[in-house]
Amino acid sequence: MKPSIPKGTRDFSPQQVIKRNYIFDTIKKVFVKYGYLPIETPTMENLSTLTGKYGEEGDKLLFKVLNNGDYLAKANPDALAEKNSTKLTASISKRGMRYDLTVPFARYVVMHQNDIAFPFKRYQIQPVWRADRPQKGRYQEFYQCDVDVVGSDSLMYEAELVQIYDEVFAALKVRTEIKVNNRKVLVGIAEAAGIPDQFMDMTIAIDKLDKIGFSGVREQMEKKEIPTSAIDKIESILKIKSLSELKEVFSSSETGLKGIEELESFHKYFDLKTPTNEVVFDITLARGLNYYTGCIFEVKAKDVEIGSIGGGGRYDDLTGVFGLKGVSGVGVSFGAARIFDVMEELNAYPEGLQTQLKVLLIAFDDTAHNYAFKALNDLRSAGIASELYPEPAKLKKQMKYANARKAPFVILIGQEEIDSGILSFKNMETGDQEKLNLESIIEKLK
Repeated sequence: MKPSIPKGTRDFSPQQVIKRNYIFDTIKKVFVKYGYLPIETPTMENLSTLTGKYGEEGDKLLFKVLNNGDYLAKANPDALAEKNSTKLTASISKRGMRYDLTVPFARYVVMHQNDIAFPFKRYQIQPVWRADRPQKGRYQEFYQCDVDVVGSDSLMYEAELVQIYDEVFAALKVRTEIKVNNRKVLVGIAEAAGIPDQFMDMTIAIDKLDKIGFSGVREQMEKKEIPTSAIDKIESILKIKSLSELKEVFSSSETGLKGIEELESFHKYFDLKTPTNEVVFDITLARGLNYYTGCIFEVKAKDVEIGSIGGGGRYDDLTGVFGLKGVSGVGVSFGAARIFDVMEELNAYPEGLQTQLKVLLIAFDDTAHNYAFKALNDLRSAGIASELYPEPAKLKKQMKYANARKAPFVILIGQEEIDSGILSFKNMETGDQEKLNLESIIEKLK
C-alpha cells in the first residue's frame, strides 16, 4: 500500500516552508509593531467550547475526536441502534479540533481574566481544522494568523485592524480590496424588509452572493420561506453604495442607523491615513459566522481568482457564552494557505528568499575534509549559513549537490589551499572564481 496523506491536507517542502515562514514573519512584524502579544491554545478543545459558535453549517464542519479507550462502551445504545450520528456523537466524543482561533481565544480570556490587562491585544498563528470539501484555496488543515483586542468598544481598533491588513498586504506586495460592512446594517436590511425573525437565513444566503449570484441567493431565501416582497426589497437595498442613501431606507430601523453610525466612526479614525490598498464599503458583505455583531471585514486579492484571504469583525458577546459578560472584542484573521497560493501565482516572493544556505564547502581528499570542517566552524561562528559535503567525493558529484541546494557560493579545498591558506572561492551564479583567505571570504559573505 502506497503512503498517502488525508484529503484536504498538504506536505510542505523546505522551499515552501521558507516561503510560508516569510509570510508569517512579515505578518508578525506588523502585529508586534501595533502592540499585540502572542498566545497559543491547544489543538483540541472540548466540543462544548466549540459547538454552537459557528452556526449550523459550522457545527457540521467540526472534526470530532473519539474518546480514549473503548469509546463504544459508553455509547448511547439507542443512537447506535438508530445509526443516528448526531445523537451518538455526545456519548463517544467529548473533544474536537479547533475550527478557528477566535473561539479558543474567547475561552482563554475567560479562563485567564485575572492575569491579563484589558484592553488585551493578542495575536496567534496556529493551524485549524475544518471538515470542508477540499478545492482550490480551501483545505481541511490550514494555518490562521489572528489578531484581536478584547475589553474595549472603541472603533479606533476597527481602524487599526484595517490598517494592519493594509500594511501587511503592502509589505507582501499583494494588491487587495478590503471590504467593510456592519452586521447592524444587515439587521437594518432585515427590518426594512419586514423579516427581522429571519435575519440568520437572510445573512447565510447573502454571504454566498459572490459564489452563486443574486438568482442563487433568491433561491436560497425562497427555500427558507422568505416572502417574495421581502426578497425584492432586499435586492434593491443591496444595490445601494453610499451610507447617506442607506440612512433614508433605515429611517425606522434603530439598529440599522446604529450600524451606519459605527461605520462613520470607523472612517473618522481610518481616513486620517491614506491606505495603500483599496478599502470599500460593501453592503453585501455578510460574514456567515454567528458571533459578529458590529463592523465586519473581508479581504480579496485583486490579481488572483481565489476566495477571501482575510476576514473578521466585532463580536460584542462572544465571551458571554463562557460566563464573562460585557467584554467586547474585535479581530481579523489572515488566511495563510490562500495568501501562500496567491503569492505563488504572482511570484511575489523576494529574490533569493529560498537561498538560505550561503556557502557550501567542497574537499578533494580526507585531509582537506578535516581542514574544511574547521573552516566550516569558523564560518558558522561568524553567523554564516554554511555546509560541508559529507565526504571527499568526485568534484562533479559535489558540485551537483551545490546546485541542488542552490548554494550561491562554494569554497573548494585541496592540498594547495591547505598549504597556502588561500582558498578557491567560487560564485555559482557568475562562475567567477577568486583566491582568498578565510577571513576575506567571511567579510565578503557577511
